[in-house]
Amino acid sequence: ASFSDVEAAPLLCAGVIGYRALKLSEVPKGGRLGLFGFGASAHLAIQVANYWGCETYVFTRDESHRELGLDLGAVWAGGVEDDPGVRLDGAVSFAPVGWMVPAALEKLGRGATLAVNAVHSSDIPAFPYESLYWERGVRSVANFTREDAHEFLSLAAEIPVRVRTETFPLADANEVLIRLKAGGIAGAAVLVP
Repeated sequence: ASFSDVEAAPLLCAGVIGYRALKLSEVPKGGRLGLFGFGASAHLAIQVANYWGCETYVFTRDESHRELGLDLGAVWAGGVEDDPGVRLDGAVSFAPVGWMVPAALEKLGRGATLAVNAVHSSDIPAFPYESLYWERGVRSVANFTREDAHEFLSLAAEIPVRVRTETFPLADANEVLIRLKAGGIAGAAVLVP
């Protein structure tokens, strides 16, 4: 598959870092994966996870993001306060809010890892040790490697990944950031000249 410039933009940033987060979550192929927050990165990561045969579970507050998750192959979508009825084998939190970490840990099975894919976040509140016990782990996602980019872009073409974008003039960047913060964009926002 070939991608337009508008489609390539989110693949090269949100896509590659989301792929890195999937790897760091250590979800086994065919395992149950939780995605906490469902924006630009998660809407690409879910497609890779589904390609790996994972059952994907989307946790997000916005109904349109839940619908997008289901449209992209999630077996379940709801809020973080909801019970998906299963324990997860791995998870990625894309939400820049610290309280999401203990909430996500509560959904993990024994030995599962939560990868926190956020450039910044509010502080993580205290939580009961039992949430971490049974060899559960938490890892931050800081950067991706050239190898990650090569692997992801090859996979994106092979799958092929469907990139959902909304384009905006570069002059509207500040308004777009406000919409992103409010969860008002399903998929990825792309600024064009």
